Amino acid sequence: MKIALTTAAPRRSPRGRGGAEARIVRSIGEAIADRRLPPGTKLAEESLAQVFSVSRERVRKVLLLLAQRQVVTLIPNRGAFVAKPTPHEAREVFEARRVIERAIMDKLAALPRPLPPATLARLNEHRSQEEAAERAGDRKAMIRLSGQFHLLLAEFAGNGTLTGILAGLIDRSGLAIAAFERRSSHTCSAEDHRRLIDALADPQDDTAVALMMEHLDAVERQLDLDARPEPMVDLKSVFASEE
Repeated sequence: MKIALTTAAPRRSPRGRGGAEARIVRSIGEAIADRRLPPGTKLAEESLAQVFSVSRERVRKVLLLLAQRQVVTLIPNRGAFVAKPTPHEAREVFEARRVIERAIMDKLAALPRPLPPATLARLNEHRSQEEAAERAGDRKAMIRLSGQFHLLLAEFAGNGTLTGILAGLIDRSGLAIAAFERRSSHTCSAEDHRRLIDALADPQDDTAVALMMEHLDAVERQLDLDARPEPMVDLKSVFASEE
């Protein structure tokens, strides 16, 4: 699938080359997360260079960075494409998320509770934004806010390495959701997030880790990951005219 990138060019960053590249990475990453750029979309260097008013060389650097995050696939002699995960890869991503987010929730559960009022206030404020997006049917905001909620939990757990790993996994799970989400399903609910916050707020509640695992399991179950094998090719039929 090829999509023309004709949106207005974002403002130039005042922070020089590094800032410009970070801005483009962020813009493309957000477009992928929001599903404006679905899996398999060709990311033409020339179009991106025009959209962001930068050189094709800089676009190549950006695409390489995104490829390192495994959200873009670079194919020799064909170009760059938004990554299109297989069902097996999607399962692996959610398996990895369960490992990382269990560690994050273990760290949060080990903190003195209830968590600091400022922490709980920030989590609840974010949850309120998620609920408002759900009521408004704003799918784009729902997707963005959902990922940010999980990263907020990682931030409060206080391990930057886990947070960085989770950020990459959220990008990749977003691709899996875009590729395999069943129609009319709702993958990540604000209600689940409310229960997580309540568990972390209650010193007597030890269900936070289990709730997160159930939450991730529920998200994965809403994906249609049944393998769709390609039909076998009958070579005799293909080359029948050669006989």
